[in-house]
Amino acid sequence: MSRIAHAGHPIKSPLDDDSVRRLLERGAPRGDERVLDLGCGGGEWLLRALTTRPHLHAEGVDISEDALAQAREAANRLGVEERLVLHRQEAAGFTSAQPFDLVLSVGAAHAFGGLLPTLVAARKHLAPGGRVLIGDGLWEREPSQEAIEMLGDFSDLATTVDRVVADGWTPVDGHVSTRRELDDYEWACWGTLAAWALDHPADPDSADVLATATTRRSEWLRVYRDSWGFVSLVLRRTSD
Repeated sequence: MSRIAHAGHPIKSPLDDDSVRRLLERGAPRGDERVLDLGCGGGEWLLRALTTRPHLHAEGVDISEDALAQAREAANRLGVEERLVLHRQEAAGFTSAQPFDLVLSVGAAHAFGGLLPTLVAARKHLAPGGRVLIGDGLWEREPSQEAIEMLGDFSDLATTVDRVVADGWTPVDGHVSTRRELDDYEWACWGTLAAWALDHPADPDSADVLATATTRRSEWLRVYRDSWGFVSLVLRRTSD
């Protein structure tokens, strides 16, 4: 169901193409970096980095064989498969003999238990002078208890950045998703899911898929649309 929902928005986070491009430019400014994505899903971040930087090498880690198969298929289609290595395992347990110039983890903090534990994991893989590109939720306005129970106990933007800085990191760039990016993401996910159900009325899962799309759209509009946001940060260690 997730694969269907994200078919029209493969980044799987509320970021448009220009935002993704700019964040990658800030995260991999040389173009020949070694890049690691912890929780890569279908590898969309890595594929975009590889196709625009012919000297870059990338590795991705995810537990979903279906998502990794998508990444392999796309890499072959784009001609970048020789510069991409994929690992099927828990991202939190991944180890590598070589460090990375850029460590990505966008929208995958739940796999580590939160934002700061994600940064702990990223630090283990980072080369001196390297950068981390991390994306996670935040509260733009005071959330309802229902929203907290549904999405998690995030902080506001200032508190989020303060916590990251106190943990030994310095932001060198960042992006707060706009209302358009947030809305485009939600419309794409639940609209694509609903359209699939309408296009496949004979499928035994069609009714459940349509019901899920309807429920998720209602939760977004009624519970968290006015309070939830998303921030992406490009970070360097304050002291190596």
